[in-house]
Amino acid sequence: MSVDDKILEKKLLIQRAYPETDIFTIGKAQKILYFDQFVNTWETNPDEAALELAQALSDQQLEDTFKKHPPRNWAVFRGKHYTLEDATLKLKGATEKIQAGIAETEKKYGKDSNIILRVMAQTGGNFKETQYKNTTKQKIDPYPILEKLEQLKIVVQSYKGEEYHEWKMLEETLPIIRDELGLPNVERKPLTTAATATTTAGAPAGSTHQAEEEVDPLADERQRVQTMQTELDTYLNDLLKNRLDQTIKFGKTFSAATLAQYLQDLFGNMLYFDSFLSIMQQYSISDVDIVNPQGKTGMKTGWSFALFGEPGTGKSFSTRDLILGNPNVKMQPHGVPGRNRYCGGISPARFIRIGQIYVGKTYNFIVPEFNDWFRYTGMVDVLKIAMERGEIKYELHREIIGPYRFDSFFSVNYNTQVMGKGYAVTIGDPNFNAIEDRMICRLHRLTKERYVEIAKSQMRLALGEVNVDKGASQIRDHATLVYAIETGHPLVRGRFPKKPVMITTETFEAISKARVAILKHIPGGMQFSARLENNIIKFACAASLLSYFNENLDYIPVSKDVLDRAVRLYVEEASVRSKEAFKPEDVTKDLFRQR
Repeated sequence: MSVDDKILEKKLLIQRAYPETDIFTIGKAQKILYFDQFVNTWETNPDEAALELAQALSDQQLEDTFKKHPPRNWAVFRGKHYTLEDATLKLKGATEKIQAGIAETEKKYGKDSNIILRVMAQTGGNFKETQYKNTTKQKIDPYPILEKLEQLKIVVQSYKGEEYHEWKMLEETLPIIRDELGLPNVERKPLTTAATATTTAGAPAGSTHQAEEEVDPLADERQRVQTMQTELDTYLNDLLKNRLDQTIKFGKTFSAATLAQYLQDLFGNMLYFDSFLSIMQQYSISDVDIVNPQGKTGMKTGWSFALFGEPGTGKSFSTRDLILGNPNVKMQPHGVPGRNRYCGGISPARFIRIGQIYVGKTYNFIVPEFNDWFRYTGMVDVLKIAMERGEIKYELHREIIGPYRFDSFFSVNYNTQVMGKGYAVTIGDPNFNAIEDRMICRLHRLTKERYVEIAKSQMRLALGEVNVDKGASQIRDHATLVYAIETGHPLVRGRFPKKPVMITTETFEAISKARVAILKHIPGGMQFSARLENNIIKFACAASLLSYFNENLDYIPVSKDVLDRAVRLYVEEASVRSKEAFKPEDVTKDLFRQR
């Protein structure tokens, strides 16, 4: 384990031992500049604060801090470098004790004990009875083994009810156990798979499944956020140590045009643009300031994204598989690690509950079946506020949630009825167009040409004719580094400047000309608002972030190529929103002929 990895373990220890307010108190006491600078807004960056403190404190200072500031008396930490038990910190890891405990349990219960440990280690370190039954068909009574493992401090009991119990491995202990079992140390998986999440979320109220899933959704989500934060920190740390020079070199020639060419080579001219938009949105969530030559505009790059249309047209592939990765279709992840919260199967009520955990954080919520959320009444207003990054308050029959401000974004897909011209949503709420109005949208129509392109693309991936490994890793590294720089991540703070994106009069003139041309082709009333133009400007500025390393300027300009792509997207969206009252090529042909 390198020194940098030790710092990440120290960060997790600090977060386990102290409430967020205490972390900032300790930081100020240590006279760390970061805490003086951000103490008044500590609630918006607790993860960064903990990492900053971990970087600043030597082991001796850490030991002195724990003596001066007693940790939570219930906190337990057993890692490779640090141990915390009974409010006492030891600058020694718990590896030997864990190995001895595993050996003692195996001596008493034989191979059954290792089966239970493997089940837990391979499902993210958690033991839930339903998960266990679905994972293994072994006829083993797990509870005596779990009680023994708990007694030896190999696992801890995370929930205790009258008849139902749950256990978990501590996050820092899991790699030690995996090593002992001979399992590779891979990135942790979500606590439930999409399949089990769908079953649980869809269970009727009062069922056993729902009772297990809803034991404490906020505690579960805090753990998930912490795991995602660790995923980002670990990935970025590895990038900075091993691939920084290559990433900067790649970034000096990277642009929207080179990304488009990469995706065209993979998927063809008809399919590539969905994936292009999806990757653009990954850059947008760094939420960079958009400025003009006179100063700030009040706009930022973040935007939400929707693919809609007929089933089987590749919507889920672009919003989920391309970003998160999917080995079943040989697709490597292109998205920023630890910043995409997959929402497959969760109910809208659960989303509203867990949303409060993300206050002050910019994540992307991937919702694969957006239609399902609108089977519940009252969701349009809540999601409209969420997409406006406003203050959410929601009343259920047993509780009031909020108010809290939602700071994240969405990428969603949903099915619609596609007609000869235009489309009709299959969502019953007549106000759903207010949701579409707040996203960049793209219609999927299953034409013969699109069907052929999808079939060819699937075949090329399956036969291994397309190798995305190198391209995906380069793009992911670049997106992660730019995200870290522009959000001021502690591991890169001071090494690279945060840059705003600058728009000029040329940007507004190009959009204005497109507006005039579009309005000439719309015979009746408007079916979209001026938000469409704002979103197109945000798209152009997000696409410009790909050129962060291209020029030694203190801002990022919007290139002519990016502006042309934004205009074409504006025209295509206006056509779809107007029920295809005009052909996009008729407008773009005139626009680009004028140049």
